[in-house]
Amino acid sequence: MKVGTTCVGLRNLLQGLSFSVKYYSKHNHLQTVCLYSKIKHQKCHILDCSGGTCTHRTVPPGSIVPWRFFSCKQAGTKIPSKRKQNTSITTSAHLYKDLLKSEQENWNDISEGYKAMTKRIKEKLEELHNKCMFNSGSPRIRFGENVYFEENGCIFLSKGDDVDEGNVDILFSTEDLGFSDAFIQRIRISPDQRYMAISLKSDNSEEATCVIMKLGHFPAVEEVIPSVFSFEWATNDVLYYTSQKNLKCQNVFVTTFTNQKHTELVYTEQDARFFVDIYCTKDRHFLTINSNSKTTSEVWLVDCRHPFRLPALVQARTKGLIYHIEHRNDELYILTTYGEPAEYKLMKAPVASSGMENWQLVYALEKKTKLVDLEMFSDRCIMFLKNAGHLYLNVISFVSHSVQSIKLPTWACEFELESHPEHTTSTCYFQLTSPVHPPKRFAYSFKENNLIEQAVQEVPIITNCHTTRLLAKSKDETSVPITVFHNMNSKELHRKPLLVHVYGAYGIDLNMSFKEEKLMLIEEGWILAYCHVRGGGELGLSWHKDGCQQNKLKGLHDLKACITLLHELGFSQPKYTALAAASAGGVLAGALCNADPELIRAMVLQAPFVDVLNTMMKTHLPLTIEEQEEWGNPLADEKCMKYIKSYCPYQNIKTQCYPSVFITAYENDQRIPLAGVLRYVQKLRKAVLDHASNTNKKAITSFIVPGNWIPNIILDIQANGSHCDSSWEDSLNEVARHLAFLNKELEVCHLQQHMKSCKQLINTLTT
Repeated sequence: MKVGTTCVGLRNLLQGLSFSVKYYSKHNHLQTVCLYSKIKHQKCHILDCSGGTCTHRTVPPGSIVPWRFFSCKQAGTKIPSKRKQNTSITTSAHLYKDLLKSEQENWNDISEGYKAMTKRIKEKLEELHNKCMFNSGSPRIRFGENVYFEENGCIFLSKGDDVDEGNVDILFSTEDLGFSDAFIQRIRISPDQRYMAISLKSDNSEEATCVIMKLGHFPAVEEVIPSVFSFEWATNDVLYYTSQKNLKCQNVFVTTFTNQKHTELVYTEQDARFFVDIYCTKDRHFLTINSNSKTTSEVWLVDCRHPFRLPALVQARTKGLIYHIEHRNDELYILTTYGEPAEYKLMKAPVASSGMENWQLVYALEKKTKLVDLEMFSDRCIMFLKNAGHLYLNVISFVSHSVQSIKLPTWACEFELESHPEHTTSTCYFQLTSPVHPPKRFAYSFKENNLIEQAVQEVPIITNCHTTRLLAKSKDETSVPITVFHNMNSKELHRKPLLVHVYGAYGIDLNMSFKEEKLMLIEEGWILAYCHVRGGGELGLSWHKDGCQQNKLKGLHDLKACITLLHELGFSQPKYTALAAASAGGVLAGALCNADPELIRAMVLQAPFVDVLNTMMKTHLPLTIEEQEEWGNPLADEKCMKYIKSYCPYQNIKTQCYPSVFITAYENDQRIPLAGVLRYVQKLRKAVLDHASNTNKKAITSFIVPGNWIPNIILDIQANGSHCDSSWEDSLNEVARHLAFLNKELEVCHLQQHMKSCKQLINTLTT
């Protein structure tokens, strides 16, 4: 049932919505590098694989960017006169163009001061990448002895796991087929392995293209379908897919690859709050058409034995009811929020009587447990779970009706499943990772009932990194989890730089997969902290509910409590503390800067959402209506409007001393358009300068020498890349600039030199 983060099915429901995030890594090289030496290295993307599928996932620094996000275009005014409207648009366009040019010139001037450090950081990251990612490989799709995997923009087929030059065939190459500017996002293999469907996506576009390959001795392109989001094979030659338009998926089509090819529309979603995707059950008995809003689901079944029959409804949508379908032995297994408490439960019902009045409980999760994923097999299923920051497996036997819990290594923070489409297999493959630990491959054997770490070349990783899990008391006494990483050899942690990460929206967990820059920071003495605030999904669905709509301020209180606790426990101090956030994480980060700017010295934001109120009042934007379940509807509820205004970062900028801020934005970002970010930066700069001016005036009138520290407010506008994807080179440059900025603002070099001098003095005195 595992489905990747940019696609359909269970994981989308568990995370609250579909999403995609950037992965800052150059490439995953295999042992047999010579095999691919003639292939041009492209950008790197991770593939999530399942059920004969692989799905692209990319990851940004310390955060997760939702795939379905909203647009926050500059607020416009309704003007009845067409002439006035055109004049207004023209004037606005000129102002926007001038402002954009001014910001680009400003960045060009400022960036000179970061070049040397940026270069050093880039070199270090590339060095770490070559050490950590060598031989790690990408997730694989297993069909018996056949193993499919993606590397360097190519798709390969090998016999078994042994990858050598004589054992691997190249099935597809983006460059050879004229798609050199695109990356492979997802893969679907037909049941008889005669066809392969691949989605390709470029850095500067939200829409993907589906390429159908006919496999064999000479693989060839069979068909190209534009603007496709999700797709699944119903039979060997029948493909279902969803079309994407204006960031929405509401139509499902079926197309055949028989002698008489044809395509027809089979389903249309009428409600703008709902997003449609397709999933195939593990036993390949049904395709499911899933129509999901943030809080409600409806599923239709397509019988793969009769793919042209009308889809059958499982359970009509009921407000607040989320459910997802698997199948085994003529019974539907339903992962659902039905019943109390409103957390996920595994239930079952006969296919012929699928209404919720017939749902029977199979297993209920423990309190405050996050269901990350579920994988179905012929006589059991595996739940991938998080509890208090720890990962573990629950193996549920449908034969003995027993549940076995398997603890995983304490350093692990994230799962990454691998695919074995044959549901009768006796082994489940997956990878474990953390921000400072490269992925390690594991297998759980049903026959031997044990966990096996796959025998691979040891990846050189830092061995003296300590992981600490803390609980902070929020304003309402709620315990908020924090995960902290630091070098065990570090002394005087209160003098070390601290980088805090936050997200807190959509029920999505903070991204804690491996990133080279996090390992580099640990090696250089930094402390990394991940604040799992309400609004995210780390403690289950209720954790999200307690931090959305009229509870959004709870996430802000959680963040403040986390940073305060870290300082109280001796993890750094405000003048050495920085905050990192991306996308919707910018709401809480920006709100903290307005409310408690003294807690941090610097902040790095990536494509941040900083103007909630204006965005949610623009219903003509493509995703505003469906986002009302997360943020509320200020147009229909004055109380909601006032509440959003109370925390919205843009609305609450005031004349005070702010931390320094570095913002990266993208010209081609359809979810966070540049105009809104420009407005935020302009208003923030004015507040900072007004405060500095007022402070200096007061100092002069009081015969005090005025201070000369004014926070830097920097906007780095990227012509390439988008909210979800950037090339390796662009991503590497972006991360290096972020870290150079943080090093300079926190005066890390001076701090390290000071610590070195102190140690030398102590040694001298001791001698």
